Amino acid sequence: METLPEISPFRQRYEELAAQMADPAFYNNPRRAADITREHQRLNVMIEAHVKYQKLEVNLAEAVTMGRDLTSDPELRDLANSELPAMQQELAGMYDSILLAMIPPDPTDSRNTVMEIRAGTGGDEASLFAAELYRLYSRYAEDEGWKIQSMSSSPSEKGGLKEVIFLIIGTDVYKRLKYESGVHRVQRVPVTEANGRIHTSTVTVAVLPEAEEVDIQIDPQDLDISVCRASGPGGQGVNTTDSAVQIQHKPSGLIVVCSDERSQIKNKAKAMTVLRSRLLKLRVDEENAKYASERRNQVGSGDRSERIRTYNFPQNRVTDHRIGVTMQNLPEVMEGDIGLLFSALQRADHEQKLADLNNGVAHMEKFQGNRSGK
Repeated sequence: METLPEISPFRQRYEELAAQMADPAFYNNPRRAADITREHQRLNVMIEAHVKYQKLEVNLAEAVTMGRDLTSDPELRDLANSELPAMQQELAGMYDSILLAMIPPDPTDSRNTVMEIRAGTGGDEASLFAAELYRLYSRYAEDEGWKIQSMSSSPSEKGGLKEVIFLIIGTDVYKRLKYESGVHRVQRVPVTEANGRIHTSTVTVAVLPEAEEVDIQIDPQDLDISVCRASGPGGQGVNTTDSAVQIQHKPSGLIVVCSDERSQIKNKAKAMTVLRSRLLKLRVDEENAKYASERRNQVGSGDRSERIRTYNFPQNRVTDHRIGVTMQNLPEVMEGDIGLLFSALQRADHEQKLADLNNGVAHMEKFQGNRSGK
């Protein structure tokens, strides 16, 4: 069995956090105090497990020595050899759990999530599938007990969606959905196709952890805010109103438009939420690029130009190209039954990170990055 990474940096961090928690002013910032307390508890569990692991290593070595000692009592030798398999299995399990604990948790995993779905190539068929993906994620969120808040949408003439932006509120939303960023490809016969030919269309999905004002400081002078006319939802609301808000962040060039509300104030607030989340995602991606450049094909890279999944209706299959998993239950998936695929993606991500730790690839860079609070 390979050797675990050095534990001393984690011990040092644990002691640093304990010193901070002993400061009388520690709880003046409740949010920071909660983050530090959680990290302190996580490190404590890891360190205690490491101590137990080392003791088990010693006991295993003693058992191996006793089992090979021909001068010892035969019954003791037999007893030692009979205990070896269970001890080896327990040691292997502890090895994997400690390695997994050494992976710094993504600080955005517990965040609510802004999702953006946009029709790509394929015209009306792409917009129709964008609407179906929105329904898929809505159904999944409903099953998980999460809430969805519409931010902005742009319907197509055929009843699809050219674009839809929405906020999902709940527990560990980003942790589950962050692997959905990328290009989703659909292959099927459109209802408008008279000759029965299969068309290929694409939809782009972006998954952004919700950012708060304390995460991203935006200078008002960096914003260009304009108001435009937007159509109402129907009925009495078909009349247009000057309520749609467009915000351009001049340093980054990002543009956000929100028009779902009939109030400029509400649309501006929603647009700022989306803008902060996009800026936070940019910052996180920049930090990740510093130590993950060698893993361009990693799960959840968030590269929106990457084709991540194909939905093939004639063959009733869904294939995730990053992990090579194919599921033959497309109708159920489109109804929101996609949890097994999310679990497979998370498991593959963990396995890759464990391999990195085993190989000594950048695990201390990640640890140092978390220490700096980035």
